[in-house]
Amino acid sequence: MWIRPENDGTVLVCRVRPNAGRDSIEGIREDQLSVHLSAPAVEGKANKALVAFLAKRLHIAKSKISLKTGEKARTKVIVISGMAPDDVAGLLGL
Repeated sequence: MWIRPENDGTVLVCRVRPNAGRDSIEGIREDQLSVHLSAPAVEGKANKALVAFLAKRLHIAKSKISLKTGEKARTKVIVISGMAPDDVAGLLGL
């Protein structure tokens, strides 16, 4: 499941494609949120770009978003504090 509740927040499973032409959400593919990022996958730049991109789309502080697993993988598990899954899906346009 690409989105689920956990404690007081939400867990997202994302499939990240770095070095894309622009930052965008491509939808749900293979039960993962497909995200394209213009940042390269070098020295954590794509991870930082993912957090910043999600924070901007969700209108929350970057500190509310943390990377749970997948620091060096394309599939990442993200924890968003203080937001329900329905609110997250709605703000992401899904």
